[in-house]
Amino acid sequence: MAYHHGFAALGDDTRRTIFERVAKRPTSVGKLAEGLHVSRPAVSQHLRVLLEAGLVRQHREGAKSIYALDPRGVQAMRDYLDKFWDRALAAFKEAAESEEEE
Repeated sequence: MAYHHGFAALGDDTRRTIFERVAKRPTSVGKLAEGLHVSRPAVSQHLRVLLEAGLVRQHREGAKSIYALDPRGVQAMRDYLDKFWDRALAAFKEAAESEEEE
């Protein structure tokens, strides 16, 4: 799973809201559409983008499609960000230590 697809998918405000709701608990398109200012078909389109990015997964419960967070896609994004975080902390430590020496 490529991390860049995840970041691109989360670039849309509505999609980010849908992702945050799915991250809290698995839910259906109908429940996701409640309280959003978009139609069910629009929610389905946003979910398709999140599915293709590997951020959510889908399973059936009777006639309903239930969407849940896919930890593998989220982990790919986190792994990418962790590289920068580790570098930033190392640079901060180096800067702090060089100030102490002065």
